[in-house]
Amino acid sequence: MGIRLSAGGASAYQSVAAWTSVAVDDPRRLVVMLYDGALERVRQARGCSEHGKAAERSAAIGRAIAILDELRGSLDLEKGGPLAANLDDLYSYASRRLLAASASGDVRILDEVAALLGELREAWAAIAAAPTAP
Repeated sequence: MGIRLSAGGASAYQSVAAWTSVAVDDPRRLVVMLYDGALERVRQARGCSEHGKAAERSAAIGRAIAILDELRGSLDLEKGGPLAANLDDLYSYASRRLLAASASGDVRILDEVAALLGELREAWAAIAAAPTAP
C-alpha cells in the first residue's frame, strides 16, 4: 500500500518531528510517529478531562483528529484496496469517537480510542521494523 504525504502531511510530520526531535526518511516510520503523536494527544485529553480542563481537552482532541485526518489523507484507496478502505473506516470511527469524547468528557471513550490506535501503532511499528525490498 502506498503512502503519500500532502502539504498537510508535511506540517503534521513537522509537528510530530519537533515533538520527538527525530528526522524520518522512511514513510512507514513516519506513520508510527503520527500514531505516537495522536496517542499522546489522546493521553493529554484524558488528563485534561480528569482535571476538569474542558477547553484544553477539546484542543488536544482537535490535534488528535487532525493527525487522524492526515493518516486518512495518506491512504491510497485505489492501490491499497480493502486494507486501505478498512484503515479509512477505522480512522473515521476514531475521529467520531473523539468528537463524542470532546462533547461528553467521557474518558472511557478516550481509552477506547487509545486502545484502537495503540493496536494500529504496534502493527505499523512491526511493518516499519521489517526490512524493505531493494
